Amino acid sequence: MQLRNSSSRYGWVSMVLHWGVAITVFGLFALGLWMVGLGYYDTWRKAGPDLHKSIGLTLFAVMLIRVVWRLVSPPPPALASYGRWTRIGATFGHLFLYLCLFATMFAGYLISTAEGEGISVFGLFDVPALISSIPDQADVAGDIHLYLAWVLVIFAGLHALAALKHHFIDRDTTLVRMLGRD
Repeated sequence: MQLRNSSSRYGWVSMVLHWGVAITVFGLFALGLWMVGLGYYDTWRKAGPDLHKSIGLTLFAVMLIRVVWRLVSPPPPALASYGRWTRIGATFGHLFLYLCLFATMFAGYLISTAEGEGISVFGLFDVPALISSIPDQADVAGDIHLYLAWVLVIFAGLHALAALKHHFIDRDTTLVRMLGRD
C-alpha cells in the first residue's frame, strides 16, 4: 500500500489520519457527554476531564500534522462524474469540518485554561495557559465547545452518509478511495 495520495486514491497516511481523527472525535464526544453527568464523589470526576483534555490536545497535534500532510500529499482530485455543486459542496464540507474541529478544540482549551493554569497532557508535559483573562471565559467557551461539538458530530455523520450515498446510490469510488482501494 502506498504512503502518499495518488491521483486515484488516498495513501496509507491520509487514511490513518482520516479514520483515526473520526474515531477520536466520536470517542471524545461520548466521553464528554458521559463525564458531564458524573457526580461530585464519582472516582472519574477528575480523571474523565483529564483524559478528555489529554486526548483533545493530542488530537490538536494530529490535526496540525494532518493539515501539513494535506499540503505535502494533496488529496486525489474530485471524480469526473461529480457535478459542479457536488465539487463545491465537498470542498466547503471538508473546510467546514476542519474549521469546526479546530474551533471546538480551541474552545476546549479556553475552558481548561480560564483559571490561568496549564493543561497536563497524560502527565507527560503541560500546555501553558496563554489566554485566561476573557470575562466569563470558562462559561462562554463551555457553551461554544458544547454547541460546536454537536455541530461537528452531526456534520461528520452527514459526511459519512454522503460517502455511503456515493457508494450505494451513485456507485462511484468516493468511499473506496478512502478505504485504500481503486
